[in-house]
Amino acid sequence: MNKILIGTIGVIALGLSAPASAADLAAYTKAPAPMIATIYDWSGFYIGINGGGGTSHKCWDADFGGGVFFGEGCHNATGGTVGGQVGYRWQSANWVFGFEGQGNWADFSGANISAITGLRDRSKINAFGLITGQVGYAWNNVLLYVKGGGAVVSDRYRSFDLASGLEVDRANETRWGGTVGVGVEFGFAPNWTVGFEYDHIFMGSRTVGFTGSGNFGIAPLGVSTRSDRISQDVDIGLVRVNYRWGGPLIARY
Repeated sequence: MNKILIGTIGVIALGLSAPASAADLAAYTKAPAPMIATIYDWSGFYIGINGGGGTSHKCWDADFGGGVFFGEGCHNATGGTVGGQVGYRWQSANWVFGFEGQGNWADFSGANISAITGLRDRSKINAFGLITGQVGYAWNNVLLYVKGGGAVVSDRYRSFDLASGLEVDRANETRWGGTVGVGVEFGFAPNWTVGFEYDHIFMGSRTVGFTGSGNFGIAPLGVSTRSDRISQDVDIGLVRVNYRWGGPLIARY
């Protein structure tokens, strides 16, 4: 009888311990791996192309010497542009820093009738370049940045007789100035980005000497004809596509 009682107590004890063991096993089940947030990294060298349009506001003043100027008129030189850029960026937390060199061909042209000479004064920007530093803030694969630095513009000036349409005199110059800009860029693939940028170029005022075209006796070829003070500012809007080298993605827990 005692053996039966002891055996019954043992079976009950085993039955009670089974749920507890199962609970202990459940408690020690490995937890699922945490979610991994993929963070876009903007660091590295990049190269790209750009295209868009721009306008340059120019005002011409006839220079009579001794600091005496008379306004001839103003015009906007507008047109398209295409070019490329190369640069380097490095990222610290959400902040992105960089520097960039950019060169563009351009065809920004416009004209007005001079109030002094009665000629059609025409200007054209053939090319421009920007050398800038950048500071930006990134939200994963979206980067908002500002930029600033130096700028250079290749200008061409021509004046034409209204009756005949022939060129009277001409001038060319390479002018240095400053630039500021703002842009937004989107990473749409590990190493590819597309962006939109606005730049303003400050070119100031500069006195330019003209020489004759040789079409008229009063303006023999290569002979100095006049001096004009020409002021200009340039506004440019661009679409940019870049390819970047470097670790495109990092995993952050």
